[in-house]
Order: sequence, then structure tokens, then C-alpha cells
Amino acid sequence: MLSVEKIDLFYGASHALRSVSVTAEVGKIGCVLGRNGVGKTSLLRAIFGLQAVRGGRILWQGQDIAALKPHERARRGLALVPQGREIFPRLTVLENLQTGFAPLARTLRHIPDEIFTLFPVLQDMLHRRGGDLSGGQQQQLAIARALVTRPKLLVLDEPTEGIQPSIIKDIGRVIRMLADRGDMAILLVEQYLDFAQALADHISVMDRGEVVLSGPATSLTAEQVRKHLMV
Repeated sequence: MLSVEKIDLFYGASHALRSVSVTAEVGKIGCVLGRNGVGKTSLLRAIFGLQAVRGGRILWQGQDIAALKPHERARRGLALVPQGREIFPRLTVLENLQTGFAPLARTLRHIPDEIFTLFPVLQDMLHRRGGDLSGGQQQQLAIARALVTRPKLLVLDEPTEGIQPSIIKDIGRVIRMLADRGDMAILLVEQYLDFAQALADHISVMDRGEVVLSGPATSLTAEQVRKHLMV
């Protein structure tokens, strides 16, 4: 279980996160919603050790990981699917997937068959360059690359951004399937309310660097959430 407890994060004198708390439980999907610029990316940078926090704790499986370096967190089972996908456009699909080997022991450096069950289109494109794939296919590749690391916590940063509706449905199906498997915690960062509400077990809404609304997805109405997403 991931438990982010009352963290503060600064960029110089700018107070980007203010006592932010979120959780992600194994077998469930937690979702962080918010407009651009409210602190969602800063939260992810804190979770993955890309920006130091000032106060609060980041607990993973009961241990405080706030002092660990990013590669140490990856070896603990944390994986990020970044906003904008950030695949390697000049590498083939196969080579992109193999970059997920970095945090793994040598005995685990192979691509699980499950990857091609979840994303069959990738098997037919193994030797095509990543940059030649459509946006939706690149998003599937980015998720698959994260899954190659055998994560225990999978964090997806706006996976629906710029993706056609049919692929969004496929991605939602995969996320739900991974959660239902019961061996992984999933944290979804989104702006697309309908997608988030269809998947999330728990929702936290951020505004101006704070969590302003939080609770089980079934207890929050679309109207309650939407008012914090409007400009």
C-alpha cells in the first residue's frame, strides 16, 4: 500500500504541495483528479523521488521511502507511465519494452507473455520504431513498458490524453483487469472525469496544491467533483 501523508513540496519559495495526503491500495484503483497546474505532477515527482519533500511521509509497504533515490524506488516495485508517454521514438517496440529491464534481477529480464495478451497489437509491431506508432499505440507501449518491471504500484499520469475513444476503452479495460488481479496497487492521475469515475475505487481532487475533496468513488457525485475541475 502507498500512503502519502501530509507532504509539503516547494520550488524555491513557491509552495507547490500543501499537506497533501493520498493512498493507493493493492487490488484497488485510486484516482487523483485536478485541472492543469494544481499540483498533480508535483505529487508524482514526490512519489518517485524526482523532487524532495519538505515535511510529511511517503510510505510504501509500511516503510518511509522519502529518502530513497528514484532507481531505488523502482527496485521496490514502483512504476510510472508518464504523461505524454515518453517512449523512445528511434527504438523499436521490442527495444522500448526491454528498457523496462533496468530495475530487474537478471533472471527476470524477459518480457512476460501477459504483455501481449493485454496489448496484442504490440506483438505485431515488435520491430517497428516507437515513433511510427499512433498515439494510442504509443500509450499502450508506455503501459506495457512499465508492466515489464513487474510493478507492485503502477502510476498512470493522464493516460487518456490525446487518445482516440476506442483506445481509451481498451486502456480502461486493462487497468481494471490489473486491479482485479489483486497483486498491484494502481494510482491514476486524470482530468477526464467520466473515465476516472468508471474505474476508481477512491477519488482525491486537488486544487491549488491541496486535496480539497476525497472519498470512495461511490460517495462522490459528479457535480461535487466537477466544480473543482472547472476553470
